Amino acid sequence: MANPKAERRVLLLCGDYMEDYEAMVPFQAFQAYGVSVDAVCPGKKSGEICPTAIHQYSPAHQTYSESRGHNFTLNATFDDVEFDKYDGLIIPGGRAPEYLAMDASVVGLVRKFSDSRKPIAAICHGQLVLAAAGAVKGRKCTAFPTLGPVLAAAGAYWVEPKTMSGCAVDDNLVTGATFEGHPEFIGLFVNALGGNITGSDKRILFLCGDFMEDYEITVPFQSLQALGCHVDGVCPKKKAGDICTTAVHDFEGDQTYSEKPGHNFTLTADFDTIDVSSYDALVIPGGRAPEYLALDEKVIKIVKQIVEAGKPVASICHGQQILAAAGVLQGKKCTAYPAVKLNVVLSGATWLEPDPIDRCFTDGNLVTGAAWPGHPELISQLMALLDVRVSF
Repeated sequence: MANPKAERRVLLLCGDYMEDYEAMVPFQAFQAYGVSVDAVCPGKKSGEICPTAIHQYSPAHQTYSESRGHNFTLNATFDDVEFDKYDGLIIPGGRAPEYLAMDASVVGLVRKFSDSRKPIAAICHGQLVLAAAGAVKGRKCTAFPTLGPVLAAAGAYWVEPKTMSGCAVDDNLVTGATFEGHPEFIGLFVNALGGNITGSDKRILFLCGDFMEDYEITVPFQSLQALGCHVDGVCPKKKAGDICTTAVHDFEGDQTYSEKPGHNFTLTADFDTIDVSSYDALVIPGGRAPEYLALDEKVIKIVKQIVEAGKPVASICHGQQILAAAGVLQGKKCTAYPAVKLNVVLSGATWLEPDPIDRCFTDGNLVTGAAWPGHPELISQLMALLDVRVSF
């Protein structure tokens, strides 16, 4: 069980080519909720990176495809881990668990969490590490469907996921099939850590577009869903169930960010029929989408309606291009991706330097951030405006 103390600290067990979302979404979501998260990888130190993998399905193939995701920067050193300092463990999926399950130091650490009955959350292929540690014997769990035979062989009570959002709980053990189930998966782990969520009866609208930044849509989207908020993503000329292509923006040694294909994002509502007045807040992801969304008259109308109603708006990276085009930054203090400074200043706002790059600012009902490393602050500041709280 989680320790009866106010502050929570969890360990995120990383490896090369872990699934991109399955590492970053819980990493930043729990930080936004006030939980300290240490991300470690055997053989690596704090400040080093793990390359990630983007896994997704296509009707043209019988299994998921893989492409290169973001570079994930570790914030702690595996060899320095002191088990007693942690209240829980998270194991992402992807391909990393295949080799982590063969690492004696990893297996030994996971076994300690299991034997102590501290909360453990594993998703997708992460359950391979649990099986190697003998942590699923006699326990109910689910996982990516292809893991069914090995988990059954390890003595688990296998729960076949009805959808790729499926999750299972057995006392301190939370398991999920894929990142599609993050909202339930993360919410269940909040409960396992002794968390209490209040004020979650909020409706939040996301303005989406093709080639919005991959993290900047899904991390806040799923983080807010995990708290119980109703969250919708809409895009001009698209309907619920349609796809927006996303972009992975990362710094890899060039003078500006690189771009790679990201996950496909499935919209949840029809743009043409949304009742804007029914939402309590607006979120605008960055990436390249804001460049063309800023030219859409209805997008501008939505932004103005939310702002004039005095409702919170959270915008990150290039999303402030839309706010500038809507003329709602006059007299405001805000930040953005540094290359968007001209838009911000010309719109009549006071520029706040994002130093460091993960710093975010709140001015009245406006929350702004410079880039996806700032998600924990962006989400937590939006939660404060909405009076959505997580207490431990």
